[in-house]
Amino acid sequence: MRKYLLIIPLLLFFVACAKNPYTNRSQLILISPAQEVQMGLQARNEILKKAKVSRDPRYNAMVKRVASRIAAVAEAEFHPNFQWEFYVLESPQVNAFCLPGGKIFVYTGLLKLVQNDDQLAAVIGHEVAHAILRHGSERVSMAMVGNLGKELLARGLQISGKSWGPLFDLAYGVGTQYGIIYPYSRKFEYEADQLGLYLMYKACYDPQEAIRFWERMRQANRQQIPEFLSTHPADINRIRALQRYIAQLRSIPRNCPLQRRVQ
Repeated sequence: MRKYLLIIPLLLFFVACAKNPYTNRSQLILISPAQEVQMGLQARNEILKKAKVSRDPRYNAMVKRVASRIAAVAEAEFHPNFQWEFYVLESPQVNAFCLPGGKIFVYTGLLKLVQNDDQLAAVIGHEVAHAILRHGSERVSMAMVGNLGKELLARGLQISGKSWGPLFDLAYGVGTQYGIIYPYSRKFEYEADQLGLYLMYKACYDPQEAIRFWERMRQANRQQIPEFLSTHPADINRIRALQRYIAQLRSIPRNCPLQRRVQ
């Protein structure tokens, strides 16, 4: 038991050393940036084996145009060691994501919903923010620590071989899911929204279009589950937070060509 307990201070050391580059929040990161990029490459290869890449010239041009501008701001402001790639996937899913290392994927289902480049910039800015903030690695690290915590607790309670062991597994799983994983996942979403707005604003897109996009998402998704049962904030709470973040952007200078200036 003692040897397992000695691991805990080491994990806390990692927590203290990792900092969110935008909010300065302490993060639990047990994966190196090089490992993270390699995970992103492997995931990209697996996705491209199974998914259908769209050849629609309009969709591809739109994603490349918007994502390139967002990526340029990310590089200038946060200097990630990413090799940016942009893909459009044929799927009715209203979704997009950015893998570690800067591999951006957008589904055609989402492109059918967005009304302009600014709304797409809100989505891509959000996904790039997840990668910049290393939320994927934080989730994996939390799972690693959660598994260790479960093992330590089970050993301390001497559960091995007992008939109520499965009940312990269930209780621990539910407790960590709803008490830790889901709340942190919602925190990640708010952080990505905040940084995503900053990225799109600095790229000279109109952050107000993020509000309009999420209003459309809210109308398209009327049957939402309660927020505490979800990894994502409720749309109405997200919209309110976006409005607060947008108000904070007004004092931040930016240099936009005339054709890109927005109110």
